[in-house]
Amino acid sequence: MRPLTPINGISALTKLFSARKSQKIIPNLLKAVLFDFDGTLAKLNIDFIQMRWAVLDLMSDYCAPPDAVRDLYVLEMIEAGKNLISGNNPGRENEFFSRAHELISHMETEGSKEGELFAGTKDMLYELRSQQIKTGIVTRNCMAAVKQLFPDIDSCCDVVITREFTTRVKPHPDHLLTALVALDTDAGFAAMVGDHPMDIAAGKDVGVYTIGVLTGHSEAAALREAGADLIIEKAADIIRFL
Repeated sequence: MRPLTPINGISALTKLFSARKSQKIIPNLLKAVLFDFDGTLAKLNIDFIQMRWAVLDLMSDYCAPPDAVRDLYVLEMIEAGKNLISGNNPGRENEFFSRAHELISHMETEGSKEGELFAGTKDMLYELRSQQIKTGIVTRNCMAAVKQLFPDIDSCCDVVITREFTTRVKPHPDHLLTALVALDTDAGFAAMVGDHPMDIAAGKDVGVYTIGVLTGHSEAAALREAGADLIIEKAADIIRFL
């Protein structure tokens, strides 16, 4: 896997995004496939409801009104909580941000200990490599959780972009664009595979071919509504459609 450095600054991918967004996929000339991780290649056994409540409880320690962020995804909840604390309890927002990320990372890595790769995942990744198709993982999970469950991931994938390696995570297009840049592949020759409508939405924004899988919590109707170009039972089935 190509080595990367965690990103902390503001992304500079806007120009690249604009150029690639208009390109159209040519499926029989596919050069790279991007995959979500949890729910797509593996099951991490993470209790996201418990995770959200844990972050809300932590936020209340900093006098931030949790009702204002209750409906957000957990990473966006942490970011919004940091901004609220900056206004209501200035000087403590970075402490909250750090503690919140430590909290969810711990919950992810603990959950991954009981997780497992879906059947056929490794064989599928090796088969793609044998066909000269690059592979990347774009996940909102932390790297520790991914490697806890899939310790030899570096030998199976060309690049892994966890939340530490992008300025903005899915559904923001920067997450996928960071992977495409690392793979040196234009969006018009890539596909995004995921189990959640946000994976499909991010893929559509970037201009890649989008494939929904039914191994997560989303049903086919939700993936189809998000704009999936193809829906398959599991990621390993992609080999049959190349």
